[in-house]
Amino acid sequence: MSAKSANQTDPRICLPSNEHHHSLMTRRSLLAAGSAVIATGASGHLFPAQAQGLSPTPSMRGGSNNYLPGAKIVDRIGAGGFWMTGTVRRAGDGAPLEGQRIQIWAHTTEGHEREPHSHGATLTNAKGEFRLEMPQIVPAFGQPHAHLAYDSGDFKTVFLRPIMPSASDTTLSAHFVLEPA
Repeated sequence: MSAKSANQTDPRICLPSNEHHHSLMTRRSLLAAGSAVIATGASGHLFPAQAQGLSPTPSMRGGSNNYLPGAKIVDRIGAGGFWMTGTVRRAGDGAPLEGQRIQIWAHTTEGHEREPHSHGATLTNAKGEFRLEMPQIVPAFGQPHAHLAYDSGDFKTVFLRPIMPSASDTTLSAHFVLEPA
């Protein structure tokens, strides 16, 4: 038996032939085209959210746990040592939102997240940024996490619950994109 006929009859030998290469290219082309349709949808746009503007941030499950409406605006929660930072932007055009109230609370070295002294609020600056110092966040229910809320009323209320990659981190960021109420 020649090598060529052995290649055609033995399925364990996968040497390329013109026919095999052609069928792979056809399958690859078909898979690529199908993936493109799935990724873009019927519109054909690869990033439809960008074409329509910045999408609003959805509230996260568990974000509102132990929420206390009306927490005071403070310079710092407790003794500090940990920084909670982030941004607030408007849905659609992504413009930074100045003067927006963000409430922050967490289970820390100084208290449980349900205790009023573990809650505080801050306002965003002209760049839509916020920053609040607080005690070190410690794990609650096995996860070191914070709770944040936008609840000023000009936009829809959003609750976030970001999880820290490590309990030894000394900063955590969260970002809000708000839509009008």
